[in-house]
Amino acid sequence: PKGILLHGPSGNGKTMLAKAVAKDSEANFISVRGPELISKWVGESERGIREVFRRARQASPCVIFFDEIDSLTPIRGSGGDSMVSERIVSQLLTELDGIQNLSGVIVLAATNRPDMIDTALLRAGRFDKLLLISHPGQEARRSILEINLKSKPRSPDIDLEKIATQADGFSAAEMVSVVNTAISNILQEFLDKYKNPEEIQKHTNEMILTMSHLESSVQKVKTSREAKPIEKELKYYR
Repeated sequence: PKGILLHGPSGNGKTMLAKAVAKDSEANFISVRGPELISKWVGESERGIREVFRRARQASPCVIFFDEIDSLTPIRGSGGDSMVSERIVSQLLTELDGIQNLSGVIVLAATNRPDMIDTALLRAGRFDKLLLISHPGQEARRSILEINLKSKPRSPDIDLEKIATQADGFSAAEMVSVVNTAISNILQEFLDKYKNPEEIQKHTNEMILTMSHLESSVQKVKTSREAKPIEKELKYYR
């Protein structure tokens, strides 16, 4: 395919996947953030797209990656921005399916709003391969935990399978956040316990991640993603 569109919920590694494709294929990689090509000057946005494809042809084999492409190619006729977006879509269509050959150039794009992209881009010969990057499943969540805990001191009682089950519906980024939140909690507990720098040096071996830290972290991330305030223990003062 000439173009591959990665779509799905935010935080599941669409950008990371594009970088991995470029690295494993040993191809050059050009990353373009959608909004950075939009200019208020007439013709500048189209010139930016032409320049990206010109550089890609010169550096082939090459992967062009458009991040947040929905901001660059909205449905034509849906906005009043002086036809800028319509000219950008037309220029991109010309580059993808025009006279000039795209030999050795693959175009990747990522979005979490595929419904906002102009339908002309999704026809055969343009972005003709659509890949859904959804939330990780049970095994993937466990793998993400394992990778991020690899170099961390942890208790043998930790059950990653159970944590992965409790984190059902979490995105990949939220799974990483579970580990980071747990580590942050350990550090906070440790610093509250030992105030003196010399004591801290003597007891660093006590900083061990436990099952309770991870379970507490899952609940905090879950509360955060549901946009609910964390309940605090009531304290009474006399």
